[in-house]
Amino acid sequence: MQENLMKVQRIEHGTVIDHILPGKAFDVLRVLGLSNDRSLSILTNSHSKKGGKKDILKIENVELSVQEASRVALISPQATINIIVDGKVVRKFNAEAPKLVRGILSCSNPNCISNQNEPITSEFRLGPDDGHRYVCNYCERDLVDLAKRVRW
Repeated sequence: MQENLMKVQRIEHGTVIDHILPGKAFDVLRVLGLSNDRSLSILTNSHSKKGGKKDILKIENVELSVQEASRVALISPQATINIIVDGKVVRKFNAEAPKLVRGILSCSNPNCISNQNEPITSEFRLGPDDGHRYVCNYCERDLVDLAKRVRW
């Protein structure tokens, strides 16, 4: 029996985000502030040569900056960013989680000063333990489910 496979075409100019945690591609789109009105391909639960599953995003005509890539690391710290020009990878780097996140996340504590109509910007610092936990600089609450806490 022949297996029916769907092929996703390569992109000529843009960004490929590889090794996204399975099921997190849409969260990565959200944290980047990208919508479905762009030309993009989303592969979910794709086979990984390293074993297991991964998601992949291919975004035409968008070259992520290092700062934007750091937002990817909020959701999927092991993601790899590939910048594509004329169909070839011209730069490849790992997303690196920022030590401080200002203004793009909201605290999960409804009583936090950052949620009280005060003229302050939300701030979260990278926790000291495993490097994947963020803590509010105002109320010290751990931030859970970062993708749901993104504000635009």
